[in-house]
Amino acid sequence: MRIGVLTGGGDCPGLNAAIRGVAQRAWALKDEVYGIRGGWTGLMGEGDVYPLVMEDVLGIINLSGTILGTSRTNPAKIEGGFEQALATLARNGMDGLVAIGGDDTLGVSATLFQKGFKVVGVPKTIDNDLALTDFCIGFDTASNIVAEALDRLQGTARSHMRIMVVEVMGREAGWLAIVGGMAGGADHIAIPEVPVHIDELIAHAEQRAKTRRFGVMVIAEGTEVHGLSAPEDDPTLVDQFGHVRLADRGIAQRVADEIERRTGIETRVTVLGHVQRGGTPTVRDRYQSMLVGSAAVDFLHRDLAGNMAAVKGQDIIPVPLSEVAGKNNLVPPELYAMGREFFRTWTWV
Repeated sequence: MRIGVLTGGGDCPGLNAAIRGVAQRAWALKDEVYGIRGGWTGLMGEGDVYPLVMEDVLGIINLSGTILGTSRTNPAKIEGGFEQALATLARNGMDGLVAIGGDDTLGVSATLFQKGFKVVGVPKTIDNDLALTDFCIGFDTASNIVAEALDRLQGTARSHMRIMVVEVMGREAGWLAIVGGMAGGADHIAIPEVPVHIDELIAHAEQRAKTRRFGVMVIAEGTEVHGLSAPEDDPTLVDQFGHVRLADRGIAQRVADEIERRTGIETRVTVLGHVQRGGTPTVRDRYQSMLVGSAAVDFLHRDLAGNMAAVKGQDIIPVPLSEVAGKNNLVPPELYAMGREFFRTWTWV
């Protein structure tokens, strides 16, 4: 069998481990493996496809990013995009494709499968918001980075008696904010699943300044904060999947400005941004990524194309791409309610 592998969407730690898992499992089964550079862009036009050899995957397990490169290209937004992709796959004699990515990548994969090509998806997103899987490549490392950043910011917030507002990624789901924030000792966390009013954030900042003299608040970039004037969206700052670049909306800066304006409390902002996507992958991201990459190859051999290699407990199971695309794994209300016991406003000194 000749198998192609690509990475789509945002980069993250663990992608290279997954590529290695795909390649080494394929070689064990006497398959040929072809890397596709630049995600779906690599399947457009003449394509950018090359055979992977052992030297390509040696020593990459601890590297961040992806050796194949990536993009946010949507074939559905390019005239004849899917036809170009299918032609490239046929021209290179591909029998199957492993697509490693998040919701957008898996949505494209589902369409490609519907058009008759064998595709298996591998779940990747630092937001951890893919449905029907317990594991998404990159989330474990990213949440560790958030917690480490908060560890560092606690000291400077305490020293300067400031309120720190830390913005983390999370468009639809607040997993990075809640997990990284709780592990890093944040005293307030705001997530997209639970809209919040600016008055609540200001009241919290005032209470922290009064009782502890400093505070570290975490807010996910997609959080809806009522009571703030809405930013003007620039239609040019939208990707091919229709996603607004939330970093340009500056939710943390807008919250911090309002806290300082209304209270006079010195308030500073840290936007972690792409730092969350970088760095050496954790053991979990290395280990589990290799396993799901390897399982994706097995799915192609077991005639389980059209599925995602989902992690459920200790098992890796096939889940139809059609049931994953367009759906979100959100932070459960009960988890957020429990978490609030760790970051609610305390009245003691």
